[in-house]
Amino acid sequence: MARRSPQWINSSVLMEALMRYQEGRLPLSMKRWVEELLDLNTDEASTAALLPSPHPIFND
Repeated sequence: MARRSPQWINSSVLMEALMRYQEGRLPLSMKRWVEELLDLNTDEASTAALLPSPHPIFND
Protein backbone atom coordinates (compact mmCIF):
# COMPACT_ATOMS: atom_id res chain seq x y z
CA MET A 1 0.00 0.00 0.00
CA ALA A 2 1.35 3.42 -0.94
CA ARG A 3 1.91 5.96 1.79
CA ARG A 4 -0.63 8.77 1.73
CA SER A 5 0.38 12.40 1.97
CA PRO A 6 -1.95 15.33 2.60
CA GLN A 7 -3.04 17.50 -0.29
CA TRP A 8 -3.58 20.50 2.00
CA ILE A 9 -3.22 21.33 5.70
CA ASN A 10 -5.48 23.59 7.72
CA SER A 11 -3.28 26.43 9.04
CA SER A 12 -5.00 26.63 12.43
CA VAL A 13 -4.46 22.88 12.93
CA LEU A 14 -0.82 23.25 11.94
CA MET A 15 -0.30 26.17 14.34
CA GLU A 16 -1.84 24.15 17.20
CA ALA A 17 0.43 21.22 16.33
CA LEU A 18 3.46 23.54 16.31
CA MET A 19 2.59 24.98 19.70
CA ARG A 20 2.13 21.50 21.17
CA TYR A 21 5.34 20.35 19.46
CA GLN A 22 7.26 23.21 21.04
CA GLU A 23 5.73 22.43 24.45
CA GLY A 24 6.49 18.71 24.08
CA ARG A 25 2.80 17.75 24.25
CA LEU A 26 2.42 15.80 20.99
CA PRO A 27 2.09 12.04 20.70
CA LEU A 28 5.14 10.50 19.05
CA SER A 29 3.32 9.89 15.75
CA MET A 30 2.22 13.54 15.51
CA LYS A 31 5.68 14.74 16.53
CA ARG A 32 7.22 12.74 13.70
CA TRP A 33 4.56 14.04 11.29
CA VAL A 34 5.36 17.67 12.14
CA GLU A 35 9.11 17.03 11.85
CA GLU A 36 8.69 15.32 8.49
CA LEU A 37 6.22 17.87 7.16
CA LEU A 38 8.42 20.84 8.00
CA ASP A 39 11.75 19.05 7.58
CA LEU A 40 12.74 19.96 11.14
CA ASN A 41 15.94 19.13 12.90
CA THR A 42 14.99 17.36 16.13
CA ASP A 43 17.13 19.45 18.48
CA GLU A 44 15.37 21.95 20.75
CA ALA A 45 17.30 24.97 19.47
CA SER A 46 15.90 24.63 15.96
CA THR A 47 12.28 24.56 17.15
CA ALA A 48 12.52 27.75 19.23
CA ALA A 49 12.17 29.94 16.14
CA LEU A 50 9.10 28.15 14.79
CA LEU A 51 6.49 30.26 16.51
CA PRO A 52 6.52 34.03 16.34
CA SER A 53 7.03 35.85 19.59
CA PRO A 54 4.06 37.82 20.85
CA HIS A 55 3.71 41.38 19.63
CA PRO A 56 5.32 43.86 22.08
CA ILE A 57 2.05 45.79 22.46
CA PHE A 58 0.41 42.71 23.97
CA ASN A 59 3.21 41.99 26.46
CA ASP A 60 2.11 44.65 28.97
